[in-house]
Amino acid sequence: MHLEIRYLNEFRYSEPARESHNLLRACPQVTPHQTVVSYVVDTTPNAKIFSYVDYWGTRVDEFGVREPHDVLSVRATSIVDTTPPPKPDSVADLNEFDALRPDFVTYLAPSPHTRWDDAIADMGRKAIAGTSDAVFAVQTVCDAVTDHLAYRPGTTDVGVDVTDVLHHGQGVCQDFAHLAIAMYRSVGIPARYVSGYLYASNQDNAVQPDAAELEVQTHAWVEAFIPGHGWWQLDPTNPQPIGELHVKIGHGRDYDDVMPLRGVYHGGSRHDLGVKVTITRDRLAEPFATDQ
Repeated sequence: MHLEIRYLNEFRYSEPARESHNLLRACPQVTPHQTVVSYVVDTTPNAKIFSYVDYWGTRVDEFGVREPHDVLSVRATSIVDTTPPPKPDSVADLNEFDALRPDFVTYLAPSPHTRWDDAIADMGRKAIAGTSDAVFAVQTVCDAVTDHLAYRPGTTDVGVDVTDVLHHGQGVCQDFAHLAIAMYRSVGIPARYVSGYLYASNQDNAVQPDAAELEVQTHAWVEAFIPGHGWWQLDPTNPQPIGELHVKIGHGRDYDDVMPLRGVYHGGSRHDLGVKVTITRDRLAEPFATDQ
């Protein structure tokens, strides 16, 4: 699918901000199933942008504004081509993960948003009970999260503890991803957090929209490692597999590693933040397949 993504982040300060320093992560990642045709970022006030790839493999656009300003606008426009990734066709045993542990310590250890307790670990063990098939185990953990949580926008924020997410049984896509990752890691399956966009009218229903242009929010899903295959992407917020409607920005241990915009400023006692993401397709794709 051929998609244009227009990202706008705007800060309005109560008093002029004298200086700000910012890190933007909005550039789609190049993968075997995602091609970046173009990417442009600019700011108002105008700022010199220094770009690099961080430790996790995500492009970062770093910039600072020194002149006093009441409004800071950050715009990033990208064009990407996406295709559905295949489901793993390798045969792997859960016992194979033991040998991988030294190479995946980062994606097996708890992180700030994925610290599990006994209840989460028990849920993970129950999900994979009775199977030694790694692919099946990864899928069943994802299904367990989808079945347990209800998608309820506005009920949580990024700082909520994953144990509270499990207890209350509801949340948004970041919560689904963090719970899935905590469960994977608790049973010894390497997993990482993915930040991106979903071109769909509802974040919990990955169906191609009728409208060619759509305003969306950032989305989150997971990648679990399968021996003999590599990283397999799954979306626990949706019952469908990752497809061409998903656009990956980056991955990390959890949300903190791929936060879209992070910054500090001086002055301006308070600020209002407005974020808008618009996705447009310029050609119709084939109907979304649920058996990939």
